[in-house]
Amino acid sequence: MRLSALFTRLVVFAAAAGVCVVSARTAVTFIEERSVVGVREVLIDQGHDWASVLSDGLQVVLEGQAPSEAHRFRAMSAAGSIVDASRVIDNMDVVDSQSIAPPEFAIEILRNDSGVSLIGLIPANTDREALAERIARIADGQNVTDLLEVADYPVPETWQAALNYAMRALSDLPRSKISVSSARVIVNAITDSELEKAELESNLSRNKPSNVRITVDLTAPRPVISPFTTRFAIDEDGARFDACAVDSREALNTIMAAARDAGFAGNAGCIEALGVPSRTWGNAVSLSIGAVKELGGGTVTISDTDIALVAPQGTAQGTFDRVVGQLENALPDVYALASDLPRAPTDASAGPPQFTITRSPEGAVQLRGRVPDDLTNTTAANYAAAKFGKANVTMGTRVVDELPSGWVIRVLAGIEAMSQLSNGSVVVDPTSVVVRGKTGSETAQADISRLLIDKLGQTAEFDIDVEYVKELDPIAGLPTPEECVAKITEATTDRKITFDPGASSITSDTTDVVDDIADILKRCPDLRIEIAGYTDSQGREEMNEQLSQDRASAVLNALRSRRVPVSSFEAKGYGEADPIADNDTADGREANRRIEFHLIVPETAPEEPTALEEAEVPADDTE
Repeated sequence: MRLSALFTRLVVFAAAAGVCVVSARTAVTFIEERSVVGVREVLIDQGHDWASVLSDGLQVVLEGQAPSEAHRFRAMSAAGSIVDASRVIDNMDVVDSQSIAPPEFAIEILRNDSGVSLIGLIPANTDREALAERIARIADGQNVTDLLEVADYPVPETWQAALNYAMRALSDLPRSKISVSSARVIVNAITDSELEKAELESNLSRNKPSNVRITVDLTAPRPVISPFTTRFAIDEDGARFDACAVDSREALNTIMAAARDAGFAGNAGCIEALGVPSRTWGNAVSLSIGAVKELGGGTVTISDTDIALVAPQGTAQGTFDRVVGQLENALPDVYALASDLPRAPTDASAGPPQFTITRSPEGAVQLRGRVPDDLTNTTAANYAAAKFGKANVTMGTRVVDELPSGWVIRVLAGIEAMSQLSNGSVVVDPTSVVVRGKTGSETAQADISRLLIDKLGQTAEFDIDVEYVKELDPIAGLPTPEECVAKITEATTDRKITFDPGASSITSDTTDVVDDIADILKRCPDLRIEIAGYTDSQGREEMNEQLSQDRASAVLNALRSRRVPVSSFEAKGYGEADPIADNDTADGREANRRIEFHLIVPETAPEEPTALEEAEVPADDTE
């Protein structure tokens, strides 16, 4: 009996122990599963889907490759927020830092009246002292703020070329922002005038580095015109603008619509400028042009808020009064109208006094005509000498009495008008000024009109016929690089640069050829030119190649001594390569011993795809 009771107790105890073991295992399994699921969910929610979660008893094991130490730490922290941090086991790896792409070298440069500042990342092997000296020379005593950092990574092949181009641009642009990278240079700058803008664009377009994209955006502030002037006329030759200034594109459209309605055809040459006296400028000018049309001719001059309308001789008084009255009532309040109906002269027998200024294409200036006294004669001579140079002025004037009032002012205005022309003539008489000639300035006609209006008054009669000649324009007249090389080829067609036999010394009888080439190149700045040297086939090939190199270098040095900017030139010897004649004859060998000038054309860098173009590439089109 006692034995049975003991056995029963043992059985009950064993059963209870088994139940406890099963319950414990079930609880552990449940806890493990819930821990893994919870940790996995929080990692996915926080973007750590690269990590995998395993369980080892009550421990949670994290595995996988973390993009960085920061990502690994964030994954551990996320897991520790779900289970006790002591239960989290770190079996993660970090991606090898050597596989991370190197940073892009780039510099942002800002230059203004306060100095030069630089910020960005440059290669560790950059010569900082040389770069600092170069920036200091450009700053020319102004402050230099250097915030550049360095990184020791491989340097792209085009980095130095892009940096050199940016430094050249910076030296020419006192108010600029330049962004430099190995693949692209972006230049943004403000210039003082359209002329300076055109000149700088021409300079920056030369010597562009190959395989580097260059973007140049230069802006010029609109000029300030005072007085703000437009002059419109209709005569026997048709309708024309002697001067035209507008303050906006809308005003230009309004004025041109009125001018076309009055019979004008062509380019008015209107200048968009600052200084307009009223926002109603376009309306006032168009109304004034309409009045000239109604009169059937005449001139109208709008100078700031003053308007001078001159009708043609012979206009009926009634027509004149009607047109003037309509214009007075239609004009905005700010404008004042003065009108004139010239009367026919009563005595045409007496010849009026004249003063004539002529200028030849070579620059010789002659002053002929009447002056009232010696003081005026001296004043005219000195003024002309100041404008054209004393050695270029010839006086053919004579002193007479009883000249019209204001004659001195008309003479001096004529001299100043001539200074706007490269060559031509100005004829001054008591009632008009006639200007004829050629110029290299597209705005010369408008400039002369404003000058004569300012000096002689709004009702002054003058006739301007100025021809713009591109070759006389100091900017537009510059030859293209191809034209420069063509001129050198033409200059050396019938003569050549020769050297002492077997040497690299240029013979004295061909220095004139080098002088002519230097003169051509001085008008073609910033060209990339290769000076190529060639020999005949006599002698060893290595010796011929070295001789041709020495001769090409001698030509380069000769041009440098003549003050030709040769920093972008290259001298290269090709030896006996590329013969142009038969080396078996004396004449052929002489022809093959030569110097040639070749234009170095940079390779065009491929355009980078835009974000839109990249988005349009099909997903499966990996190539």
